[in-house]
Amino acid sequence: MQCLHALSPFPSLTLTAMQTRIRILSPAPAADIRSSRRTIARAGVLGLAAAVAAVACGGGRSRGAGTGATADSTRMAAACPSSGLTLPAGFCASVFADSVGHARHIAVAANGDVYVNTRTERSGPEASAEPVRASLVAMRDTDRDGGADIVIHFGPGPAPGAAAARSSSASEGATGHGGTGIALHGGYLYAEDGSRIVRYKMRPGELTPDTVAEVIVRDMPMTGDHPMHPFIIDSSGALYVDMGSATNSCQLRNRTLRSPGHRPCTELETRAGIWKFDAGKTGQRFSRSARWATGLRNAEGYAINPADGQLYATQHGRDQLAENWPKRYQQAQGAELPAEELVRVVHGGDYGWPYCYFDGGQAKLVLAPEYGGNGTTVGQCAAKRAPVGWYPAHWAPDDLLFYTGTQFPARYRGGAFIAFHGSWNRAPLPQGGYNVTFVPWSAHPDSAHETFADGFAGAVKQPDQAAHRPAGLAEGPDGAIYITDDQHGRVWRVWYGGASRGTGTSATGQ
Repeated sequence: MQCLHALSPFPSLTLTAMQTRIRILSPAPAADIRSSRRTIARAGVLGLAAAVAAVACGGGRSRGAGTGATADSTRMAAACPSSGLTLPAGFCASVFADSVGHARHIAVAANGDVYVNTRTERSGPEASAEPVRASLVAMRDTDRDGGADIVIHFGPGPAPGAAAARSSSASEGATGHGGTGIALHGGYLYAEDGSRIVRYKMRPGELTPDTVAEVIVRDMPMTGDHPMHPFIIDSSGALYVDMGSATNSCQLRNRTLRSPGHRPCTELETRAGIWKFDAGKTGQRFSRSARWATGLRNAEGYAINPADGQLYATQHGRDQLAENWPKRYQQAQGAELPAEELVRVVHGGDYGWPYCYFDGGQAKLVLAPEYGGNGTTVGQCAAKRAPVGWYPAHWAPDDLLFYTGTQFPARYRGGAFIAFHGSWNRAPLPQGGYNVTFVPWSAHPDSAHETFADGFAGAVKQPDQAAHRPAGLAEGPDGAIYITDDQHGRVWRVWYGGASRGTGTSATGQ
């Protein structure tokens, strides 16, 4: 197997990479899960691997120059697959796991174990089907081949396809809704479970916890348009949690033609902002007093930039400017407005929602029509905090990652990756997003960005027809990045294979 080993992007890969993978679907006790963990090597598979190796290394057949070139290309493609994605030249992608549920945000441990939170709701073509129960998903790649050979569902809700009984690791009061947020901090795995943030004690070397969850925060709001609670924990243990808005633009009648905005928008007292809690303290309750920043309609992606130590977030801009205010905005304007935002979050910061939205063409915050704006008026928005970066309207930036590794080429180090979930309301223009974008970082990143990974949606970029929709990002200890999909539960691992490897296309500037 020396020939195959030399081509592998995983130097430790041996015949064990041909082992059959087992998925362990568990609402069962953690002890039972651990006793079931194993991979089974089959003699037939190993025999086939040996035969493939003999052909790949030239055994049993002489080759002419043309045949050799074709074989070299085939081996190169096998060593640096794209797994259906379009990537810059030299980058490779493997399907790390598949069909794990509606996978949202993701966290990777120092030993390479991968954890994903999932949500209950189905989306796209499965919207009318029975919802999948949410669970946390733990994954481990024991044979270093770029794919998880152990996949365990645990937590408040059972695995997709499993019975509706709760697992032993679910604590009293579990909602089973799942959610978006997940993080590893201080020996614990933290996760959003509907209206709560919970944590599990992780034991060294163990993939899943064997203790019940502790409740860190409870009673978070879940009504309205944006019930998810993505979060981040900084090095001091401060827990920053998103409370997305219940409405599109705080109208008297939500998403209604020519309905004016509430004055004042009292929704801001409990929604559309970031709340701060203590990650080390159990039993906290949501309250108005913990609000840390405001005016953020739906801040899904969070990351702390190591370069300046500051918290950044991606903001989903509002919808329906043209639909609700057709005398002020043409349909094409509604497709391009407002811009999606990247904001630097500060204590006490007010980012403008619902009174303002960001116009990327004018590069400024302008007054919303619900509050008397006409598309150019600034008014009270002059006192709000503008974004540091902005991107095409309605692309839905669901996660944010600052790259700190050295596995990628130097130009990516210190830059930001954004997972764009994809639009539903850019008509009459084509829908956009459904990709992962790279932002070359500077003190003022503005609107510069380039497509890093595309092809998730497949042939059609529409919410109900897309094959996959990127939702979460994380960096592994080796510098590879992981991308989740909440349409059909796929997780990709992306790494750099070298300038002469792979057949991906170069990134396109936008």
